[in-house]
Amino acid sequence: MAIASPLRRYSRRTRSERSPSGVSSWFGALRDALERPLTSYYLLLAASALLLTIGLIMVFSASSVYSFENYNQNSYAVVTKQLMWVAIGLPCAWVAGHLPQRWVRRLAWPGYFASLGLLLLTSMFGVTVNGNTNWLTFGPIQIQPSEIAKLALVLWAAHVYANKDRRLDNLHQIMMPVVPGMLLATGLVIFGHDLGTALVLFAILLGMLWVVGAPARFFALSFLVISVFAGALAATNPERLTRITTFTDPMRDYNSTGWQPAHGLFALSTGGLFGQGIGASQQKWGNLPEAHTDFIFAVLGEELGLVGTLLVIGLFLTIAYAAIRVARRTKDPFVRYMTFGIVVWIIGQMMINVGMVLAVLPVIGIPLPLVSYGGSALVPSLVALGMLVGFARREPEAARALAQRRKARNSGVTAGKVLGRGL
Repeated sequence: MAIASPLRRYSRRTRSERSPSGVSSWFGALRDALERPLTSYYLLLAASALLLTIGLIMVFSASSVYSFENYNQNSYAVVTKQLMWVAIGLPCAWVAGHLPQRWVRRLAWPGYFASLGLLLLTSMFGVTVNGNTNWLTFGPIQIQPSEIAKLALVLWAAHVYANKDRRLDNLHQIMMPVVPGMLLATGLVIFGHDLGTALVLFAILLGMLWVVGAPARFFALSFLVISVFAGALAATNPERLTRITTFTDPMRDYNSTGWQPAHGLFALSTGGLFGQGIGASQQKWGNLPEAHTDFIFAVLGEELGLVGTLLVIGLFLTIAYAAIRVARRTKDPFVRYMTFGIVVWIIGQMMINVGMVLAVLPVIGIPLPLVSYGGSALVPSLVALGMLVGFARREPEAARALAQRRKARNSGVTAGKVLGRGL
């Protein structure tokens, strides 16, 4: 014992001499951890699970007053429905992550045509909610087909581009049939006056075009066309025009279109650094419309403060980092295009929702993925993340690492059984 202590001190001294500072040593350890084979897999699993958990907590908190008033004094009604959708979405995500890739790709064209059919039915027989005709009713079940279409369109575009991977140096091959096919789906969404979802679909289209190498001039022209078209679409609807022209100053029309963004800002401003505590939101008591759906980020900021909002944004960025890491390391074009399309969809929608709550974007009715209430948005998002986890798990180095762990675990179980019989 008298010898061991000086040796340990010497070891610590030599390690500190080798490292210029504790900070650089910490960064070195972080870099080594990020280079491990299973890093993307664990980051995607952990970040998705944490976001889903935070979402359930916040849906319960933000919807408790609304549920009490609208569901026979049952404060748990909305969160119970959300738990039901989670119970449906998690097995679907597991299946999506374990299905062979060839089976997934076989669903690309049927999924595309099915989503077009649902969008067409919505435009003809849809239910109008808050000025948007984007809901379709099947008996007691009400779904939002445009949320399902996001996943179907990403899958279809990734499949088409993967089949044409060696011909994507030609502009015609890049454009056809993905651009007209996605514009057709977007047009059906616009027909239902759902400008928010249409912007997300435009973002997915531009993201897919960027990753396959479309020329830069195409993006400049696309942004110009989208801006003009969005302005024209807003001008045809007085309520939407007022929202767009007053979002930077909600107080200018406080008692009308400014009410929701103003109370969203009130919620964020009263949250402070660490928030008022879970369940302590004041704005959810009837002042903030859609507190458990489109404006749940405002309630989150009020109850969990700046720390909570940064944590949620950080978790989304973690998903983006891990997914892009998978896309860069893979040699499979379908995995690369599918992964990037999902990242543009999830992160783009998050940015629009947060910008809407912060009053830097107009209120256009976009939920926060994994956090806001709603099964139509939650289940496709979970399926998409399940596919990302499956891609990360199938990386060659990650697959070998997981196989070695299973082998070691099985060997340990076998040895334990033999030892047990010997005793």
